[in-house]
Amino acid sequence: MNPLQTDAIESATPTTLSRRVKDVFSGQSIWITLIFIGLIVLFSALAGTSFASVGNARNILASVAILLVISLGQMLIILTAGIDLSTGGVLVFSGVATALTINALGGGWGAIVAGLVVGVLAGTAWGVVNGVLVALAGLPPIIATLGTLGMSMGLALVLTEGIDMRAPLELVEGLGSADLFGVIPWIAVIAFAIALVAALVLSQTVFGRHTYAVGASSAAAERAGINVPRHLIKVYAIAGLLAGIAGFLAFSRFGTTTISGHAEDSLKAITAVVLGGTSLFGGSGTVRGVVIGAFIPVILLNGFVITGVQAFWQQFAIGLVLVVAVFIDRRRHAAARF
Repeated sequence: MNPLQTDAIESATPTTLSRRVKDVFSGQSIWITLIFIGLIVLFSALAGTSFASVGNARNILASVAILLVISLGQMLIILTAGIDLSTGGVLVFSGVATALTINALGGGWGAIVAGLVVGVLAGTAWGVVNGVLVALAGLPPIIATLGTLGMSMGLALVLTEGIDMRAPLELVEGLGSADLFGVIPWIAVIAFAIALVAALVLSQTVFGRHTYAVGASSAAAERAGINVPRHLIKVYAIAGLLAGIAGFLAFSRFGTTTISGHAEDSLKAITAVVLGGTSLFGGSGTVRGVVIGAFIPVILLNGFVITGVQAFWQQFAIGLVLVVAVFIDRRRHAAARF
């Protein structure tokens, strides 16, 4: 790659836009942190120790872990100005693939490891399908991933005949309900480790720079020598891989494949990503923001359950938060252009 191409890539990344993006995200970090603190104070006041307890904090961390992993994949796609509606279906299919593999091999930790590998590969395969449909077939991301949502969820139902499959006890006790130091769920430790890796990849590698560049301007990225279709396929594949990991974590935490329990996963992930400051227009966003953003829908739902709010209002609240977050994102984007 010649110096001219390198300059073109850098012009589309946060490096040369640092002042403008820094201003945007400093404000974003402040208000999302205030919302986070405000929700904790509100539900602590309303529910007392039912909310503000070590046990409930552990429950929140475990729920955040699964949402965070799929949100990181969603973030990668949104950074390229795409969107992924297939997350819930891919997660469920990966969990089913894991369960079928474990059952076929007769259980035990060897079978569990094999199930993990198969589940992650299944998620990655669906991600590749999404990438090919978007990058090579030219389908809009919303249409391509809506189609694979139906296909992945449908195949999961066919393979299980709509009946949830149970996880082996050693997986549930050894990972799903196990804690570090008796407080922090191991699945949360895994999720935050993945977030750390994602932050390093996006900030320190060519892949990260190319991801920001494609989202900022795919045409400019092409002129700079980036193979945009190939990069998009990689991004969607990684998002699928992360959905596969989330499927394994969910399987270990809940003890079943919970086929009907992930209909709103994409909505929650998109909400977490946009709340965290990642622009739906592509090209800007931070892992730190996504980590904080992932807590908001989880705390909302957790607090509503504890305070006895009906499930219908829980869904309404998540939808409202997403609408407000997108509105703010549009205002930020418009302001950044002038």
